[in-house]
Amino acid sequence: MPQATLIYWRSRTMKIALFLLSALALVAQPPAQPDAARQRAEYTHSHYTKFDYRIPMRDGVKLFTSVYVPKDSSQRYPIMMQRTPYSIGPYGVDNYPNSLGPSESFTKEGFIFVYQDVRGRYLSEGTFIDVPVHNTHLAAKESDESTDTYDTIDWLVKNIPNNNGRVGTWGISYPGFYAAFSLINAHPALKAASPQAPMGDVGNGDDAYHNGAFYLAANFGFYTSFKPRGEPERPGPRAGFDFGTQDQFDFYLRMGPLANANEKYFHNENVYWTDLLKHPNYDAFWQGRAQAPHMKNVTPAVLWVGGWFDAEDLSGPLKLFYANEKNGPVSPQTLVMGPWSHGGWSRGDGSTLGNLNFASKTGEYFREHIELPFFVANLKEKKGPPAPKAWLFATGTNEWTRFDQWPPKNSSEKSLFFGPNGTLTFDPAKAAAFDEYVSDPAKPVPVTAEVGQGMPGDYMTYDQRFASRRTDVLTYQTEPLEKDVTIAGSIQPLLHVSTSGTDSDFVVKLIDVYPNDYPNPDPNPKGVHMGGYQQLVRGEPFRGKFRNGFDKPEPFVPGKPAQIGFWMPDICHVFRTGHRIMVQIQSSWFPLTDRNPQVFLDIPTAKTSDFQKATERVYHGGADGSRIRIRVVE
Repeated sequence: MPQATLIYWRSRTMKIALFLLSALALVAQPPAQPDAARQRAEYTHSHYTKFDYRIPMRDGVKLFTSVYVPKDSSQRYPIMMQRTPYSIGPYGVDNYPNSLGPSESFTKEGFIFVYQDVRGRYLSEGTFIDVPVHNTHLAAKESDESTDTYDTIDWLVKNIPNNNGRVGTWGISYPGFYAAFSLINAHPALKAASPQAPMGDVGNGDDAYHNGAFYLAANFGFYTSFKPRGEPERPGPRAGFDFGTQDQFDFYLRMGPLANANEKYFHNENVYWTDLLKHPNYDAFWQGRAQAPHMKNVTPAVLWVGGWFDAEDLSGPLKLFYANEKNGPVSPQTLVMGPWSHGGWSRGDGSTLGNLNFASKTGEYFREHIELPFFVANLKEKKGPPAPKAWLFATGTNEWTRFDQWPPKNSSEKSLFFGPNGTLTFDPAKAAAFDEYVSDPAKPVPVTAEVGQGMPGDYMTYDQRFASRRTDVLTYQTEPLEKDVTIAGSIQPLLHVSTSGTDSDFVVKLIDVYPNDYPNPDPNPKGVHMGGYQQLVRGEPFRGKFRNGFDKPEPFVPGKPAQIGFWMPDICHVFRTGHRIMVQIQSSWFPLTDRNPQVFLDIPTAKTSDFQKATERVYHGGADGSRIRIRVVE
């Protein structure tokens, strides 16, 4: 018998797991009718035996781990492992999930499946650290998440019968973060990993802060449920936070400044939330939590996965892919990006999102033709055709495209220049000029025109016509395109701006404007008007005081022009013939991001009286006019 304690807990099936805002389940599976779910559960129970262990780490802490072993012992199986802070329930050796692994196909293919509560969560011992740091100078008995992964794998391959000595890791969102951790000083048995929507840099680009702007609605909603734990315990009943209204825009506006969240709701009882607001700058706290600097000498094959419309962790897979590529991975790596919201590739057929129709079952395609073959090839050594460097779904034309290099070799950098009268052209205007608007924190630009969530999971698909009609939003657009324009790679705004205040946000949105004769869906139960639809393709905020460095905020000199340049996550989008390319500029995006008082101060401690109107100017034309740098496929 393995040295770790084998636990035979019997209890009723528990279905409680902590979800992210997208309601992504620990073992996310496509929605199914009750009969289909029952059949999957029966298959899992009849083909696998469950064991529970407490696996010792090098510092003596024991981590609770459930292992599902195929009943068929005629062959050796690779191990598929997921580590999570969201509970590995159902607990008890008699209680099984409906299916195992990333999708139902994995259950039928046959693997040894391993799920582990990470250190300090649920039934695992130790202290949990939210977004843990990778410790690069560990003593012999010290640990972090990379050593916990290493120690777990080492124990599994030595103690679980009938394994073939090859291990794969995977996970979505926070579990994806832990899957990325497995790549750091990886165990030799780890042959394949798929970090999916990993939180690659929570302090800038994923979850918490984007270019200095705090993602208010997402984090408030998350941390009302994700709380510190005492002693090891199973999940208890969890009541969702009661906003008291379905209009979250109104809720957050009435809440007032960020400081009121603790005073009114958290009461300083959630250290995770408190830590977020203690570090509005990209300081050592956040720098130490970024994973990109540690993507060095990566030995397992890697499948990075993300969604073009992921509201939470869009930049994570991109940043980590680029970092690994720069440092020279030992084994092949592939970047997969599809037309999905957060975790959308793991459930449903992926043919639609919001008002958009992608004309194919993109989720099913990914699970059957990309994800499963990747793990089979690397863990069972059933080699198929080599995977490309990037396997991306091109929105606009709605087709999968394989690239041997990303960004594509046949792309080149171009700029879209802002011009007079709201024009957007590939050539700069000669005459220097500016456009201006008044930004009022008391009347912020909403993220959506609809009453509902503060950050809808599919907000990136929404029609932006409501925003373009506001006086505090600047709009620039091209003439109808005479041919398709394919933009592939990151978006890099270079803005020349000024403000009458001492701080301001500048939100940049890249938009595909459909022609007026674009057909409506058929059937059209929501009554959507697609003619003239302004589809958000990519959008990011930038907090102006960080224009010279995210770790050193500096005030604006009122009325003095300054430059702001920043990175926006990649796209692979085809603006079709007859469409227009549009850029919108605004200074609030509420409650997706918190409101900027437009006064240089520590925003998490700002008072209601600190918030002021400001006149924002965007300069265009001449030698240093505002522009958007893009990569266009020739």
